[in-house]
Amino acid sequence: MRDLALRLSSLAKALPGGRRLFDGLALTLEAGQHVAIRGESGAGKSTLLNIIAGLDTADSGEVMVAGTDLARLDEAGRTALRRDAIGFVFQAFHILPHLDLVRNVAFPLILQKQPRTSALMRAGAMLDAVGLGDRRSSYPRELSGGELQRVAIARALVHAPRLILADEPTGNLDPDTAAQIIALLKRTVKERGAAMLLVTHSPLAAATADRQLMLTPHGLVPVHG
Repeated sequence: MRDLALRLSSLAKALPGGRRLFDGLALTLEAGQHVAIRGESGAGKSTLLNIIAGLDTADSGEVMVAGTDLARLDEAGRTALRRDAIGFVFQAFHILPHLDLVRNVAFPLILQKQPRTSALMRAGAMLDAVGLGDRRSSYPRELSGGELQRVAIARALVHAPRLILADEPTGNLDPDTAAQIIALLKRTVKERGAAMLLVTHSPLAAATADRQLMLTPHGLVPVHG
């Protein structure tokens, strides 16, 4: 068996009003695998990613990321795990407005206390990879939504994470750019031995995955065809 990037066991989550998002959810994701999760709006897809990243908590069940049980970590430990092992492409980007693009992308490396020069070089290379190498000195306010999405993807990949969590990574992109970004994400997964969990409404983006799953109140159900 390849290295285990993620294991979810008997995961359950309900909203404060009592509506159950999911129960008995289980998933195993190995290094090099790319899994897409689909579901209706409000099904809990983003909530699931936040639970995996330690930004939210499940009502019950177990989350193991790169062999580490999140329940055994305090807030500092969860922050360190996100910094070192997880690349998160947020649906809302979370790009820092006061930093230019290259420093935004380099931010995870700076948090790891890597040398500034090498961090900026790696960030510049990632901006090249997403087609924004000529915009490295631009600021977020100067970019379109699609360009900000590409910056978010570059930042999520720059520190070579073990697990990539992508929340609608092509939602703000035109079809050609979306295809390029999905190809980059897939190439990163294969070349670096990472694993990727992709949440998407797009059947085309989901079809690129090794497996497609539908999020339901009873857990994850395989999607065929």
